[in-house]
Amino acid sequence: MKTEIQPPAFTLRPWRMEDLGYLVRFADNKKIADNLTDAFPHPYTREKGIAFIQNAMAADPPSIFAIEVNGIPCGAIGIHVQTDVRRKNAEMGYWLAEPYWGKGIMPAVVRQMVDYAFRTFDIVRIFARPYSANLASQRVLEKAGLRLEAVLKKAVIKNGQYYDEVIFSVLKPEV
Repeated sequence: MKTEIQPPAFTLRPWRMEDLGYLVRFADNKKIADNLTDAFPHPYTREKGIAFIQNAMAADPPSIFAIEVNGIPCGAIGIHVQTDVRRKNAEMGYWLAEPYWGKGIMPAVVRQMVDYAFRTFDIVRIFARPYSANLASQRVLEKAGLRLEAVLKKAVIKNGQYYDEVIFSVLKPEV
């Protein structure tokens, strides 16, 4: 009989200013920044961390959460409701500190965030857009139940290199 290994327990919770040290320590990682938009800074400074936490704390209802494992805030996940004709859609973005990679945490985090987002916001679709080179993030989304929707060829330029943008999505079950 095959035994399934359980990922470490985690909590999604609002960011607090006392998380700043961990945020800067873990977010200041080029491997993380390379897989996110240019709005995610590298190096990740204290000032950027303060601005991020203030922004996250200002949202009501909360839409950006700390991923906490064993009492340590070691990543972030956010849901960003779109506007205008796309107002029933929300983009999900996330990152996790490198020491926590490969432990099965993120698929469970994404599933919990999808559930929260559909219960909290007036949306019918959640999507995420990893770059084609970020195979780990694509696996996370697949394991969390999102489905491949589209591949936009050479839609992203990051660090002077073109990448395909891979779009995964999930629809609200009752729609």
